[in-house]
Amino acid sequence: MKTMTCRQLGGPCDLAHTGETADDVINAQDKHLRQAVKAGDAAHEPAREDMKGRWRHPKKSLGWYRDMKKAFAELPEG
Repeated sequence: MKTMTCRQLGGPCDLAHTGETADDVINAQDKHLRQAVKAGDAAHEPAREDMKGRWRHPKKSLGWYRDMKKAFAELPEG
């Protein structure tokens, strides 16, 4: 298991997301951003819009995805 924060994934806070794979933490971040924005947290809105754009245009966002997978791979197990 590895952990990345909302901030490491492009968000504004330090909430930790833990998962076996980079996709696990990316999906957890997407869920977190949805919930934060739904609860009225304006600080998370720009990151949520960025995430929505990545889901809509995955080929265009491949650079971000590769960067996150690389960052996840470089993390120590924990």
